[in-house]
Amino acid sequence: MIESVINLTSIERINEFRKARGWNHVGKEKDLAISISLEANELLEIFQWLDNSEAVKQTERLEEELADVLIYSYTLADKLGFNIDDIIEKKLIKNAQKYPVNR
Repeated sequence: MIESVINLTSIERINEFRKARGWNHVGKEKDLAISISLEANELLEIFQWLDNSEAVKQTERLEEELADVLIYSYTLADKLGFNIDDIIEKKLIKNAQKYPVNR
């Protein structure tokens, strides 16, 4: 099974995972946006009472929470028909115009 998904994109792997568990019905856009926020708060919670240097040592927890944020983000983008690479590129271009290097 793992070999069959190695060449898939991240969103294809996420969708395969969800489909195999019957989770395709889950995830209206609003619910996915809420889930992104909740997972981002779980990521933030790692830093809440710790010094930054202590928090960044919690690699496994940070990876897991960041992965959750990204999975929900990728799922929302896919549901909206957005290409992740395209929307990031557009935003980088917009930010480059708004915040030129010489500022």
